[in-house]
Amino acid sequence: MEKKCFHKLSDILLTGLLTCLSHGEDYEDMVLSGNTRERFLKEMIPPANGIPSHDTFNRVFSGLEPDLLCECLNNYGRDLIGLLSEKQICLDGRKLKGVSPGSRGNTGLYIVNARVAENRLCTGRKRADDKSNEITAVPCLIEEPDIEDAVAGIDALGCQRDTAGRIVEKKGHCLLALKQNQPDLPDDASCGFRACPPESVCEEWEYDHGRYETRKCSIMKAKDAVPEENMNSRPGLRTPVKVEASGMIKDRQSKEIRYCISDEEGMNASCFNAPVRGHWGIENQLHRHLDVTFREDACRARKGHAAENLSTMRKPALQIIKEQPDKLSLKKRRLNAAYNIEYLKKLIT
Repeated sequence: MEKKCFHKLSDILLTGLLTCLSHGEDYEDMVLSGNTRERFLKEMIPPANGIPSHDTFNRVFSGLEPDLLCECLNNYGRDLIGLLSEKQICLDGRKLKGVSPGSRGNTGLYIVNARVAENRLCTGRKRADDKSNEITAVPCLIEEPDIEDAVAGIDALGCQRDTAGRIVEKKGHCLLALKQNQPDLPDDASCGFRACPPESVCEEWEYDHGRYETRKCSIMKAKDAVPEENMNSRPGLRTPVKVEASGMIKDRQSKEIRYCISDEEGMNASCFNAPVRGHWGIENQLHRHLDVTFREDACRARKGHAAENLSTMRKPALQIIKEQPDKLSLKKRRLNAAYNIEYLKKLIT
C-alpha cells in the first residue's frame, strides 16, 4: 500500500456512512466496505488515491472536531425539517458504555441529543463529560435553533428552572418531566391532583402488537397544585400534567404514573397526551436502536474524538434505513445493504 497518500475528507466520511449502513462497526470494516464497493464509490465521488487504510480512518475520526461534523449533519437535518414551530423537540442524554471501562479515572462519555419527534430527525448533540453535566449541555442545544412556538420536552437532570426560563424567553414552550431529582415539585403535583379535581381530563385507548393500553391525561392550574413559594422560584410554569398509563398483554398488567409541568395554559388535556408520550420516542426510536441495531455500546473507540464522531455518523445512518419502505427489520436492512449493492444504492439515492 502506498504511504503518505492524500484523501478527501468527503471520501472518508462517505465510506464511513456506507459502512454504518452495511452492518459495519469499526475501522477495519470501513476498509473492507470501501474495497468491496470501490466501483460503486467511483460512480459517486471517485476516491483520489484509492481506499484509505484503517489507520487513516482512525486518525481522521479521532482528530476531526466533533462540532464541525455535527454542524454539517445538522444543516442537512434542518433543511429536511424546515421550521420547528408547533413541533416537539425531545432532549435526553445517553451514555456510551464502551467508552467507560472499569479503569480508574475514566468517567465515560455522555451525549445529549436533540430530536424532532414529528420528523424523527436529530437536530443536534452536545457532549457531557458526566451525568451531572447534562444540566449545562441542554441549554446549549436550545440556543442556536429558532424554537418559537415549538415544544421542548426535557427529562430528569435537564429539567432546570434556568433552562425552562430560557426556552420561554425564546418564545418556545417547555414540557418538563417531574422526578425525584426535584423533590418538591413531584410531591406537590401528586398531592394537588389528589386534593383537587382536575381542570380537564382526556382518556385514550390503543391496541397494538397484542398490547392493550389506556392513557389518561389530567391537567390543572399550578396555583391549585403547587404552593406559592415553589411557583415563585419557577416563573412561567403554569400547568401540572398527570398521565396514568395502564397496559395489558396477555395476563400481565402494568401501570405507571408520570407527572410533568408546562408553561402553556388554557389548553385541554388532549393537547398534552401526545407530547408526554412523544418524548419517549427519543429513548425507544433513537437511543434503543443505537444500542441494539448499531451496537453502539460495544464500540471500543476511545482515542481522541473517535467515539463522539462515530456516534454522530450512526444517527443519519439510522434515519436512512428507517425511511426504507419495506417490511424488513432495521437489522435485516443493514444486512441486506451489506450483501446487496443495489439495495445499498436504493438507500442513499
